[in-house]
Amino acid sequence: QVQVVESGGGLVQPGGSLRLSCAASGTIFSINAMGWYRQAPGKQRELVATITSGGSTNYADSVKGRFTISRDNAKNTVYLQMNSLKPEDTAVYYCNADLLTTRNLFTSQWGRGTQVTVSS
Repeated sequence: QVQVVESGGGLVQPGGSLRLSCAASGTIFSINAMGWYRQAPGKQRELVATITSGGSTNYADSVKGRFTISRDNAKNTVYLQMNSLKPEDTAVYYCNADLLTTRNLFTSQWGRGTQVTVSS
């Protein structure tokens, strides 16, 4: 089985920073893309940023220049450095990993999410 676990959320003041981490573990053969998504109350889940195994990145327009996604392939871990946080960044942040298991199955795994609250 595969697990994806996020960490690093919390309460931060506007203009502050947070760093989220997400580790995938279990019967993983390889991981292609990893990404961060978020869902605010009453809204649909939206893409924040993604990164491929080769390091190509994609960002939502709303976070460009403020958030940075990175990954450590050896640790099956993806990070999201969030700077200049705004109240509208408040949401539950979810990690996603597109991977191939050791049983040769492609799957897209989600974590349970971590709450980020930006408030004074």
